[in-house]
Amino acid sequence: MAQNLQGKVALVTGASRGIGRATALALASEGAAIVVNYASSSSAAAEVVSQIETNGGRAIALKANVANSDEVDQLIAKTMEKFGRIDVLVNNAGITRDTLLLRMKLEDWQAVIDLNLTGVFLCTRAASKIMLKQKSGRIINITSVAGQMGNAGQSNYSASKAGVIGFTKTVARELAPRAITVNAVAPGFITTDMTDGLKSDPILQMIPLARYGQPEEVAGMIQFLASSPAAAYITGQIFNVDGGMVMA
Repeated sequence: MAQNLQGKVALVTGASRGIGRATALALASEGAAIVVNYASSSSAAAEVVSQIETNGGRAIALKANVANSDEVDQLIAKTMEKFGRIDVLVNNAGITRDTLLLRMKLEDWQAVIDLNLTGVFLCTRAASKIMLKQKSGRIINITSVAGQMGNAGQSNYSASKAGVIGFTKTVARELAPRAITVNAVAPGFITTDMTDGLKSDPILQMIPLARYGQPEEVAGMIQFLASSPAAAYITGQIFNVDGGMVMA
């Protein structure tokens, strides 16, 4: 198997579980040294690092709340101290605080916007400074079908993910002159902690493939955008991994 990221470094936010975990493992399989960012699940992050090392790769776990500017700066500084470069950034960290609009508290709105959207801004701004000096880099932002079609009870989440789409397209234009690509992946309903407890029947009726996706299926698209030479001419695009939910 080709290891297109041999000698490269990938930072994956929210990498201790779900899509982030699958992405960290997928990029490690391409030869990248992985920075496993996490906010609270230190044991889960350590398990991801252990699995990568067991498979012969390199990885470290770094705690940081990506909604906090100072912590993001420290995350980037520690990454550079350890590995000396950043070639891939996957902005995956995200939360939900679901409720109907009229019941939504301001703090629930703000918490989701801060992490899901401002966190993407802070990490991209910090990492792109490194990539601009390197004159290379690939940034993949995780958005959602909710940011494209909306979802009742998720006005905060949908707004944050729609913002990620606009942010991705704008930053792709700004960074293109330095050969830095910026794309987004929009998962549908994926089997993760975030979808635990949802009633499956009405959801499956909306999905042409009639099943939830797996984290590894999303990670496969991220892996292609982050590592494949064939993705070098792709930027500013949104790629749905959603079983056919959104067909634009």
